[in-house]
Amino acid sequence: MKKIFGALSMVAAIYSLTSVALRRGHYPKANGVYPYVLVLGAKVQRDGTPTNALRYRLDVAAAYATRYPHVHVIVSGGQGFDENHTEASVMKRYLTKQGIDAARITEEDRSTSTYENIVFTHKLLPEMTQVTIISNDYHLERAKVLAKWQGLKVDTLGAKTPGGIRRKVREREKLAILRAWLFGR
Repeated sequence: MKKIFGALSMVAAIYSLTSVALRRGHYPKANGVYPYVLVLGAKVQRDGTPTNALRYRLDVAAAYATRYPHVHVIVSGGQGFDENHTEASVMKRYLTKQGIDAARITEEDRSTSTYENIVFTHKLLPEMTQVTIISNDYHLERAKVLAKWQGLKVDTLGAKTPGGIRRKVREREKLAILRAWLFGR
């Protein structure tokens, strides 16, 4: 009985820690100091338009890039098996339509995971040591952890998460945060 209680206590503690971590992802909040902003990819529609989750990220990125015109924007995301376009190309097109100069945007178009978003972007821009990460609010803590494993200093900006997926992605993310803490992936 003690072993079962101990195991349940451990699960409850991990669940609590990862729940707190979801909220911690918003800090430190970006203020235009870092020279790069990395917008993490998300699924795109077959017709080449962003899903709501991605559109929310891009709207935050467009506002940030407009407010801080010295910041270089990196859009990161490859092409999933059910996508007709790379996430990066869709993101760049969306941002240029929002008035962001295409010359300020670098595309990283090979990644298929958050880990790869960060690793491939860092390989593409090895001089990058500080970066602002933009993603949906639930996703920020894991992205920060993964970036720190790559030696990057990070601040963040969160976009809202679409209501229809909010509960599912938050619960799944708790396990992903735990994996990132332990293994850097």
